[in-house]
Amino acid sequence: MTPATETKPLYHRVLVKVSGEALMGPSAYGLHQETVDRIAADLAAAHALGVELAVVVGGGNIFRGVQVSKQGVDRATGDYMGMLATVMNALALAAALMRQGVQTRVLSALDMPAVCETYTRPRALAHLDRGRVVIFAAGTGNPFFTTDTAAALRAVEMGCGALLKATQVDGIYTSDPKQDPAATRYDRVTHDEVIQQDLKVMDTAAFALARENALPVIVFSIHEPGSISSVICGEGRATTVAS
Repeated sequence: MTPATETKPLYHRVLVKVSGEALMGPSAYGLHQETVDRIAADLAAAHALGVELAVVVGGGNIFRGVQVSKQGVDRATGDYMGMLATVMNALALAAALMRQGVQTRVLSALDMPAVCETYTRPRALAHLDRGRVVIFAAGTGNPFFTTDTAAALRAVEMGCGALLKATQVDGIYTSDPKQDPAATRYDRVTHDEVIQQDLKVMDTAAFALARENALPVIVFSIHEPGSISSVICGEGRATTVAS
């Protein structure tokens, strides 16, 4: 098979959603630097294909607003706390990409100019046009919306050809393959089928937004080295969600 790096990318611009949990690696909490560096290397390799690259990163390795709300903190406050966790992850991933020699900018939906740039659509598009990787932090900037929804929103705003959802498994299954050995994997499924069957890969709002804007969602494993480049080139093991 021709290596992904020698294959023409299918997309001019994509957005990659990386969960906070992916940055933990084997650790129980926080950032595992070797894992962060590996993911940054994969992103750098995809960028080297000539693809304009945007990233949305989660914060579940540090903080989850939904969990703390069960302990007495109101949900909105908990979600804002979770947004701050995504900013920390974005800064760590940006630093790792810069060490790879890739110019990177962090844009936050929450205004914190002493830390990173504030998100505006024209600013983000200008960075992408200049060949920089753009990492979107702080979700949508609003409570009650997940970073999956933020990823779908930013992908649509940036005019991305696809949303690449990096997960713990190599696609969408009929049930959790880690718990159900009889689970089967989809090669392709529609947005409607994902929503109707409640296939829990992203939340319904994210898939609905993708469906309304004819945005393909490609679900793949973040644990396979080179998987981002492979997916961009139409190779590798993944599930494509498209109408």
